Amino acid sequence: MKDYMISMFIDDELSLDDKIEFVETVHEDKIFKKEAVDLIRQEKLLRSDIVEYVPSVVIREKHKIRWSMLRPITMFLSGLAAAGIILFFTLPSQINLSKPYRFIIFQPDISQAEITGSFTGWTAVPMKKLGPSGYWEITLDLPGGEHRFSYILEGDKRIADPTILAREQDDFGGENSILEVSI
Repeated sequence: MKDYMISMFIDDELSLDDKIEFVETVHEDKIFKKEAVDLIRQEKLLRSDIVEYVPSVVIREKHKIRWSMLRPITMFLSGLAAAGIILFFTLPSQINLSKPYRFIIFQPDISQAEITGSFTGWTAVPMKKLGPSGYWEITLDLPGGEHRFSYILEGDKRIADPTILAREQDDFGGENSILEVSI
């Protein structure tokens, strides 16, 4: 229950009563407070920018290299090259070029929510209701690229994601949300 509350707090999905309960628990339980703060710091790191610039390093001191010193290095590099060749031919089938993406929608007055899109082959996939909060969620591994999707409420009402502004008309008079996933 505590992990669930921390996740809901981080995603700002708690009701006002739940927020009161969360703050009271944080103040009373030191272990819970530490865990919540650690997870919030981790979320902060996950949302931070990726470092794209690394300063160059200049080595000014010159060393005299003896050929006898290079033999172990060349043997090591040869082994490393062989391992690289093996990995080159075996890893591509094992590399996962997708990342988890959490879909969430607030619909408190429904009993069923599903998601469908280009990443599901337009097959409806059930979403999970998050307690009495009115939120529905699902986390799916999505490949990089542009995806189209919509939510299906009560088995027949299709709606676009209200939090995503990029949309397009579908062939049936409705709208699909357009989501860009970068890997």
